[in-house]
Amino acid sequence: MSASELDQRTDRREFLTRAAATGAGVLVGGGVLAGGGPLGALAPSLAAAGNGHRHGKGHVTKRDLEILEAAQIAEALAVTTYTNIINTAPFFTHLASDDQGYLNAARQEEMSHYLLEEGVTHQPSPFTTFYYPPNMFADAHTTLNVLVTLEDAFIAAYLVGVRDFSTADLRVTAARIMGIESDHRTLARVVAPGVAVQDGGPIETVTGIQGKAESVDPPNNNGYERTLRWTAISKAVDALTPFASKSAAAIAGFDTSKPYKFEPFTPTLPEPLGEFHSFLG
Repeated sequence: MSASELDQRTDRREFLTRAAATGAGVLVGGGVLAGGGPLGALAPSLAAAGNGHRHGKGHVTKRDLEILEAAQIAEALAVTTYTNIINTAPFFTHLASDDQGYLNAARQEEMSHYLLEEGVTHQPSPFTTFYYPPNMFADAHTTLNVLVTLEDAFIAAYLVGVRDFSTADLRVTAARIMGIESDHRTLARVVAPGVAVQDGGPIETVTGIQGKAESVDPPNNNGYERTLRWTAISKAVDALTPFASKSAAAIAGFDTSKPYKFEPFTPTLPEPLGEFHSFLG
């Protein structure tokens, strides 16, 4: 085994160890602890999903926690990505107002997802500093390629949850979040041809996680969401590790000189009817 392969295994082990530590208190306590913050009132319903009060039996399982912890890290990364597109990317200020509105709304939605998951794990993300490829945020095409790559990964990760969560309520919640990530993937592709000429636009192809440049016409180019053939949450962990681990980022050729901090906030969703009121919607 090469030194690079050993380093990658070490990085992934570190990622899993730190993520597992996040859920230790939940497992020791034998159930889900009530979360605080703006979504704290939903914690009893979330707890019921893992405690047999609705469609499940027993407590939240180890596998449930592994999926939730990976999702929490993914959502922290998503919030950080959208925040820095809005605040630092030169191309953002030249976009049409509706495209700016999509990116602003996506930031709010990802933060809402994060807080909902934190209400189950009762722990913050073990990773709060993230790394990106060179020219991220400075170059519009790089930004949109990475954004779609991440949304591809988030969709596939939540589909693992749909497959593997231990209760119907958790599985449906994963599907509800996955649908929003699918919106984000499509709308990122809508933004591409709206990138101004001075920012390298219009952008006509975007490359996602599968490494293939795909035309943005039409932006909704999936008949079915792509599972990426991920049948375990470890695949999502592999995809996220370079963004969360400095050593893995260096191996992947990311720019480790520019770390980006996750900065939580209280989200305001665009439409009250679209908020998480209960498992019934």
